[in-house]
Amino acid sequence: MNLYQAFATDLNHLLSGARAVRITVSGYMPLSVEEIGSSGDGHRLVSLCHYGEQNGDLMRDPDMVFLFHNVPDGAAAEPVSYRNDYLGIVQDVYWYDEAGRRTHVPPMLKQDLQEFARAWFATLREQASLPPPRCERSCLRKLIDQYLGA
Repeated sequence: MNLYQAFATDLNHLLSGARAVRITVSGYMPLSVEEIGSSGDGHRLVSLCHYGEQNGDLMRDPDMVFLFHNVPDGAAAEPVSYRNDYLGIVQDVYWYDEAGRRTHVPPMLKQDLQEFARAWFATLREQASLPPPRCERSCLRKLIDQYLGA
């Protein structure tokens, strides 16, 4: 399984059929996972985000959006944007023209977001926000019940 397929698997496990979930782990910022619609070319978009608060406003710290692709052996989720409201950073991997066609891809940014997402998913695993790799459905259900206090 390649990295983008692993991202897709983790995000789908976290959503577990819901459109949005919020996961709280004591001592860490809550994690929000949310289907936010579709790209211009019809691909599913999912946001993975920590929210903080400043002067009563919700602040993304950070927010990454993943674009889902269908591949022969499942789904792949490519990180396509990064946002950190505290730092005033908004980065998009793909730029589009007026007709909605991709016109530019900054390759270094694409690589940077991939590396950040890899590190973030590893950190989330350490914080118990993500199930361990190869977690079976019953393991995932147990983790979700634990987070929801069920």
